[in-house]
Amino acid sequence: MKRDLRLLPVAGGVWGAALLCVFVSAAAGWCALVGVFGAVIVCAVLLRRADRVASRAALMVVVLAAIAAVAVTAMSSLPGRDGAASWDGRVVEATGEVTSSASVGRDGRLWMEVQLTGIGSPGSVRAASAPVRIGIDPADGFDLGAAVRVTGEAAATDPGERSALVVFASSASVEARASGVFAVASDVRGAFIERSSRLPEPGAGLLPGLAVGDTRAVSTELSDDMRTSGLSHLTAVSGANCAIVVGAAFWFAALCGAGRVTRVVAAAVVLAGFVVLVTPEPSVIRAAVMAGVAMLSLLLGRPSAGAGMLSLSAVGILIADPWLASTPGFALSVAASGALIMLSPSLTRGLARWMPQPLALAIAVPTAAQLVCGPVIALFAEQQSLVGLVANLLAAPAAPIATIIGLLACLTAPFPVVADLLAASAWLPAAWIAETATITAGLPFAQIVMEPGITSAALVAVVSGAIGVILVDGFRRGKIVRGAASGILAIVLALGGAHVVLDGPLASATNPDGWSVAACDVGQGDALVIRSEGRIALIDTGPAPEPVAACLRTLGVDRIDLLVLTHFDLDHVGGVEAVRGRVDTVLHGPTGESGDETMLQRLAEGGATVIAAAAGLHGELGAASWQVLWPQRGSAAFPPGNDQSVVLEVGGGEVPRSLFLGDLSAEAQRMLSRTAHIRGSFAVVKVAHHGSADQDAQLYVDLHPLVALFSAGEDNDYGHPRAETLASLAATGARVLRTDQRGRLLVGLEDGALQFWTEKQPP
Repeated sequence: MKRDLRLLPVAGGVWGAALLCVFVSAAAGWCALVGVFGAVIVCAVLLRRADRVASRAALMVVVLAAIAAVAVTAMSSLPGRDGAASWDGRVVEATGEVTSSASVGRDGRLWMEVQLTGIGSPGSVRAASAPVRIGIDPADGFDLGAAVRVTGEAAATDPGERSALVVFASSASVEARASGVFAVASDVRGAFIERSSRLPEPGAGLLPGLAVGDTRAVSTELSDDMRTSGLSHLTAVSGANCAIVVGAAFWFAALCGAGRVTRVVAAAVVLAGFVVLVTPEPSVIRAAVMAGVAMLSLLLGRPSAGAGMLSLSAVGILIADPWLASTPGFALSVAASGALIMLSPSLTRGLARWMPQPLALAIAVPTAAQLVCGPVIALFAEQQSLVGLVANLLAAPAAPIATIIGLLACLTAPFPVVADLLAASAWLPAAWIAETATITAGLPFAQIVMEPGITSAALVAVVSGAIGVILVDGFRRGKIVRGAASGILAIVLALGGAHVVLDGPLASATNPDGWSVAACDVGQGDALVIRSEGRIALIDTGPAPEPVAACLRTLGVDRIDLLVLTHFDLDHVGGVEAVRGRVDTVLHGPTGESGDETMLQRLAEGGATVIAAAAGLHGELGAASWQVLWPQRGSAAFPPGNDQSVVLEVGGGEVPRSLFLGDLSAEAQRMLSRTAHIRGSFAVVKVAHHGSADQDAQLYVDLHPLVALFSAGEDNDYGHPRAETLASLAATGARVLRTDQRGRLLVGLEDGALQFWTEKQPP
């Protein structure tokens, strides 16, 4: 079937222009000028031609006009965004209207998007207009459409992010609750969520996410499992949910004998009602438009026009909000919808050679989405799911059932008996999806870590393309192409098998026997392992679970005797779920937020004994001994955070005398020197705060380390480790070892002499 792809250049041009405008704000004016004057010039040429060149010129006019439109939208938003960003690093009071649903972050805060109406110093709010993101302690009433007031510390976002500012609220209040249709939708959702909470786990917390996009009841463990298994798109309102609603409405209207026009109108009305019910935030509207276009093009038997309809939809969305161009969600929506329109029919025909048509269609839809979305995910995410395709195939039959029956349970709230029956019926498929996520995420090597970026995306695209070539019927006669695809897959499977063996049964065999201190390469964060006579201590867990889990697996570590959480910044505790249930004792720094206490409670529920660390606390690890040097018990000199990091000294039992300084600043380091009475030199020192410039040079002179460990991410945004800090440590005579250059670092004693091993050679 020949497809109409003429509008793809329009979408591509507008998308590129939008990316340029949001990342380089000065380029917006130039894009507008080029678009306007270019369209005028081409129109002048167009008036003189009447052949095929004229049709191409007409398309160019459309492209240039659309580029000008998206640039003008960006220009009109920049003054408000710049005004909001100017409050970076200051305590602000802000007012605005909630424009998204709320979700619980890893820090325990409730996060939502807000359109500013005012911002300023506390007590001095002035009119403003810009999208911001706020995080508050969990509270009721922060629904879409509610007017809110928050006070807290503001941080400007990076160029390209949709929110101009992030506010970490210390206080928040609802000035005016949501009204009208938003209030009705909120009440209906609330009743359904309360009804779902009475059902058993697994499935109870997931059901509101499947039906109405509310993920607040989804546990952290299940959320992580859904992400690992490639099912996270089901836990919130995505194109999949919208496609299900459109398909169900279209099918029901056809069942009632409605004509084609009536079916389309019914599907559109039902989709609009669904969007209002689940909160019409930008991401939901985006997903609804994309999925609606894709499904209708297929249901109307016009897949050839689907690419054009999808292109026009993308252009309209980008003109309305250019900042969506840089969001992973928008890219995934376009990719998934394009896969549904352009790839799934061919995949269905290809798979139908080996199985019944209905089964082929059921498999083709999630397979097409996985193949096309994989490269997009690799651009943004470090983890690539290896079980995503299997998990989606297993969950696919249950997702529409849970969504549709859950929606009916939500809408029949005025009839409790009916609503309870429907909610209970929707629970079963929701539980199936939750169990599928848990089981597949628990499989060995369920995901791999890849450096996000163009290279990873290209690699995933090659593999996805090879799989597509094998499955799609259009390549049955292309022996050379199929041979090349088969060769690529054979190489990938061979390399994957080698990776499984080397990172699994033979993982620990690739390390030297004599190591006792290890610095894991977890990116911009800390995760350090100490080993003595088979006993293990882990100091911090890095920013995410998978990197630290991979490091522990490679080191042959299964059980952790002592987990030290120096403080609760994400780059030090973000990977804690990787070890929950495998820890005997937890030492932790001072807590500052409710999310910190929640994390410790979850570790305790996993069987760990939780102890607040303070100077003077000491113990043993195998033949080695450890003691806490900082923070001082009951000290209020510094707030919880970097300067209250737990500082640990470890030595003895083949463990070289080592000091781990957390994220202490120079001021805290000087106070540590005065109060801890540190004497003698250290073989190993973990330099504070990833090697930031805020160091007390005299402390390191006094410590006189033989090896200085720097735990930092490659090409991190902070410039860690800083040149002046590297020079300061080098001046002490220390051997500098950096995870950003050498990967995993190992240090040990061999015949009384200090030895070190690195994963990679330095550049």
